[in-house]
Amino acid sequence: MNIFLKTEDEIELMRDANLLVGKTLAEVGRHIRPGVTTLQLDRIAEAFIRDNGAVPTFKGFPNPYGSPFPGSICSSVNDVVVHGVPSDEVVLKDGDIVSVDCGALLQGFNGDSCYTFCVGEVSDDVKRLLRVTKESLYRGIEAAQAGHHVGDIGQTVQDYCQERGYGIVRELTGHGIGREMHEDPLVPNYGRRGSGTLLKAGMCIAIEPMVTMGSREIGILPDRWSIVTRDHRPAAHFEHTIAIRAGKADILSSFDEIEHLEGQNF
Repeated sequence: MNIFLKTEDEIELMRDANLLVGKTLAEVGRHIRPGVTTLQLDRIAEAFIRDNGAVPTFKGFPNPYGSPFPGSICSSVNDVVVHGVPSDEVVLKDGDIVSVDCGALLQGFNGDSCYTFCVGEVSDDVKRLLRVTKESLYRGIEAAQAGHHVGDIGQTVQDYCQERGYGIVRELTGHGIGREMHEDPLVPNYGRRGSGTLLKAGMCIAIEPMVTMGSREIGILPDRWSIVTRDHRPAAHFEHTIAIRAGKADILSSFDEIEHLEGQNF
């Protein structure tokens, strides 16, 4: 395992990349409404990232089982947990949810963040899924301090969601991040306190709960990218990139502009 601790200067460069990702997600959010296709959202994201001097890191990302990823965002609708492929055939409808995962490379460092958006009027039970998933992310971040372990994050997220009746996807995890989009260590959303990699100041990781309304069992669609719930019930996904500190973690990405646009916090 190769874990690269970042200097303060490098953390600031990572903050720039992650704040750009947050602004990109907000720009995409401005266009999320019934009748819009996920391919339209993808084009908006790519143009915004490139106009701000960065490169969309998802585009062309290799797949050992199929073709490279074709989009600049992952757009995962309803029962698609993650890695949804943008398409002009996927038209958003009133009552849908769509998780938009985005990465950007700026000044040699990566940003990575995800937000699950409501499309029009969404049912109360789905809103609760989103609210609990996002809250579990922040609780996981609270556990992410130097001297703690990756398992402290995982158990915190797992307990919070499972106690409220939701499933935690096991096959997909958060990850280290820096000059590469995916670095060591893996950061599962389940685990046992005191286990796993020791967290040290200067580590940068992406924490990303992937939470299902029903069973945690997943499958993959024929596109060899889109991961779906086996029972086809909705799933939510929220992600922040953080820097580990001796005390409270430093959140490098931001939902502030998204939540301002929404006018409410889920």
